[in-house]
Amino acid sequence: VQLQAFGGGLVQAGISLRLSCAASGRTLSNYVMGWFRQAPGKEREFVAVISRTGSIKYYAGSVNGRFTISRDTAKNTVYLQMNSLKRDDTAVYFCAAHSRMKVLVSADEYDYWGQGTLVTVSS
Repeated sequence: VQLQAFGGGLVQAGISLRLSCAASGRTLSNYVMGWFRQAPGKEREFVAVISRTGSIKYYAGSVNGRFTISRDTAKNTVYLQMNSLKRDDTAVYFCAAHSRMKVLVSADEYDYWGQGTLVTVSS
């Protein structure tokens, strides 16, 4: 499956932004989908994950309550709604997929990656 993440940009703190991850080649309903991010000089970190059916969602503590992951089967797209953005959310955001049943948070478990979209939050 090929993934393409988009929707990033330069925003002020407190503003909302929605990232999208569009898939081609395979239907996303066969995959657990995750969002990860990598800030300058830091390692890639887990942000959010959603199960195949969308019934299970899990978030990193730093974004819990502010970010929402969702998926639209008809559009073959996964979203990351980011509210109340902070400067610390500045990073390149990646969507990723794996075909195992479990909801996983380790980047090493994901087989397919999008190219990343940059989110820059200014104060």
